[in-house]
Amino acid sequence: QVQLVESGGGLVQAGGSLRLSCAASGLTFSRYPMGWFRQAPGKEREFVAAINWSGVTTDYADSVTGRFAISRDAAKNTVYLQMNTLTPEDTAVYSCASGRSPFTVPTRVPYEYGDWGQGTQVTVSS
Repeated sequence: QVQLVESGGGLVQAGGSLRLSCAASGLTFSRYPMGWFRQAPGKEREFVAAINWSGVTTDYADSVTGRFAISRDAAKNTVYLQMNTLTPEDTAVYSCASGRSPFTVPTRVPYEYGDWGQGTQVTVSS
């Protein structure tokens, strides 16, 4: 049974930084692409960032490019999302997800992810 547990969310002022972590268990972590998504109140879930199984290939939503960085540590079975220069528009529940198939390219499509964490709240005050 796959478990994904996010941590690191919280309240931060605009311009600040946070680092989210997602600890994975129940899967061979190093084989699967991982993604971060977010959902703000009253809005659809949206893609934030993704990383391939090896960590070499990454993809970012236009709204976070240059401010956010996704990375992974195979030894710790953990994927990270470093978020810098946060704005109130980044306020949302952030969830990580693991890809359905091993050794595939990272995707922006939620359906391509089979397991999801419970999410962590990020609130950016102005």
